[in-house]
Amino acid sequence: LYFARIGLGNPSEDYYVQVDTGSDILWVNCAGCDKCPTKSGLGLGLTLYDPKKSSTSSLVYCDQDFCTSTYDGQLPGCKPSLQCQYNVVYGDGSSTAGYFVKDNIQLGQVTGNLQSKSTNGTVVFGCGARQSGELGSSSSEALDGIIGFGQANSSIISQLAASGKVKRKFAHCLDNIDGGGIFVIGEVVSPKVKTTPIVPNQAHYNVVMKEIEVGDNILQLPSDIFDSGDQKGTIVDSGTTLAYLPSTIYEPLLAEILSPQPALQLHTYEDQFTCFNYLENVDDGFPIVKFHFEGSLTLTVYPHEYLFQIRDDAWCFGWQNSGTQSKDGKDMILLGDLVLSNKLVVYDIENQTIGWTEYNCSSSIKVRDESSGAEYSVGAHDIASGSSLRIGGILTLLSIIIALLSIA
Repeated sequence: LYFARIGLGNPSEDYYVQVDTGSDILWVNCAGCDKCPTKSGLGLGLTLYDPKKSSTSSLVYCDQDFCTSTYDGQLPGCKPSLQCQYNVVYGDGSSTAGYFVKDNIQLGQVTGNLQSKSTNGTVVFGCGARQSGELGSSSSEALDGIIGFGQANSSIISQLAASGKVKRKFAHCLDNIDGGGIFVIGEVVSPKVKTTPIVPNQAHYNVVMKEIEVGDNILQLPSDIFDSGDQKGTIVDSGTTLAYLPSTIYEPLLAEILSPQPALQLHTYEDQFTCFNYLENVDDGFPIVKFHFEGSLTLTVYPHEYLFQIRDDAWCFGWQNSGTQSKDGKDMILLGDLVLSNKLVVYDIENQTIGWTEYNCSSSIKVRDESSGAEYSVGAHDIASGSSLRIGGILTLLSIIIALLSIA
């Protein structure tokens, strides 16, 4: 789970939101909300957004452009006095519902090498009135909301791009060793990445996987297993902690990974994870897994990345069998933070590509200033209290930095 601090409203207040490339809208818990978390185990103070207390807020009505373009037309029964509602159900079954508001957002803008300043923009986002599932509990991982970085017109990056502030390009580098990382909106000039095309006309960042290699062996899989389509194909999603594979991939993958260790006794932990006792170095005892994509792009996942430790002598697989998870996604390949960590991942919506390269996410990357063409370094960001180990993932506070002309 990776999250960022953003400012909303005037006067601006800070909100901690999960960064999710698998969904579109930004929403935060609002005053008067039903079942909104009031405290978090992350050591963060949670804040309810109140549009009445912000001098720059305005409601969004169902006949306004934002609402009609978000829903591809006017909602049934729309009258000019009716607010534009939203309802999002996430892959884990949790949901959020409420209404849209328009207000100031504060993000960091690159001003020089390893330097940024706070800058304002105006965006439409969801004011959460009802939450359910994990989002509706004051859990150990509760946050103020979620910021979606999907391709839809309703996402923050699309809104900022529509107003001419930014290009629809962003990148993240998630450090699962030390916590922290980098998140930038704008063009990354260094390091360079190889890319693969985004599958067009999909709700998510779908890419075309070609084959899977374990050690030196290519897995023998049904030829249609990587086909794209409704409820099929491969999705890159930073809002998912682990990696989910259909049974037809998961079972042969695990068998091949375990083949060098025939004596291992497997057991199940927390009804979810396949685990085993092991005292040696996992990188010496288990094979590297490589996912090969269209355009000769490879995603390499090392044993210390796809395995996580629950005790000194016990390890669990981060791979999950999507066939046992839900009816909807049982044929999907969902690549979450488990395999995206320790890599710079670059999303170029303008040119419809995604690329990545292995990278030390606690170092810095170079971005280009849209207006001047100058190149600046952007460094990793981390706040110790916001970085605590959880099963299969790290909770990490990122700083969303923008490389652009001006957002005011």
